[in-house]
Amino acid sequence: MSLFDTHTHLSMRDFQRDLPEVISRARQAGVRKFLCVGFNFRSSGESVALAEKVEEIYASVGVHPHDARTVNGRDFAFLERLLSSKKVVAWGEIGLDYYRDLSPRSLQKEAFRAQIQLAKKNRLPIIVHDRDAHQDILRILKDEGAAEVGGVMHCFSASWREAKEALALGFYISFAGNLTYPTSRGIWETAQKTPEDRILVETDCPYLKPWPDRRGRNEPVFVKDVLRFLADLRGEKLEDLALKTWGNGHSLFLRRNK
Repeated sequence: MSLFDTHTHLSMRDFQRDLPEVISRARQAGVRKFLCVGFNFRSSGESVALAEKVEEIYASVGVHPHDARTVNGRDFAFLERLLSSKKVVAWGEIGLDYYRDLSPRSLQKEAFRAQIQLAKKNRLPIIVHDRDAHQDILRILKDEGAAEVGGVMHCFSASWREAKEALALGFYISFAGNLTYPTSRGIWETAQKTPEDRILVETDCPYLKPWPDRRGRNEPVFVKDVLRFLADLRGEKLEDLALKTWGNGHSLFLRRNK
């Protein structure tokens, strides 16, 4: 069984001390590919550098909505230069975060729109961060023609209604450790109904360690727990869902590397 953890932050300091061991544990559990996701300029550069060193790791570049207040065109030019690496397979994570509101919402929207256009220019799928901003996210995706490159609604937390709109735009739906929380029953319907050719799994590590033991750091090894929970919800065999999500990860993110 081969697994693809499609959203990690392995370049973060949380993994500096023991990254080889973290990757080894994941490999033993069947994780064969990892996507290391950028969320600002520093992390984007570090994600690309890590991907260049480790064969199974790929990278994305982008600016998270938390940092929208500091971004400018010169910064985006830096991110575009990182695309010279063939290991860069997506633009993100980008989007809107109305839960923490660390940047003014107007600036979040500007940065989101600008980065969708950059992703289209460079023919890269986008990784969407959506927290308490579902309708604005969908509106901007439609306005900016994001369906042209597609992408994924990362760590999905909205309703089936929003999921259907994202699916209609050609997007994938990705589930993380929060799917396993008793407080997340609201997204179980989406987990059950998402078409088999549009579903992904991720850890978002070091965040969102699956239930019941949420103590400590999340790691890619736990993506198997997310997959197992998802398979039980959908009434599928673990091995069958693993094969589907593995293929979906390749279809979305590794088109450029064929």
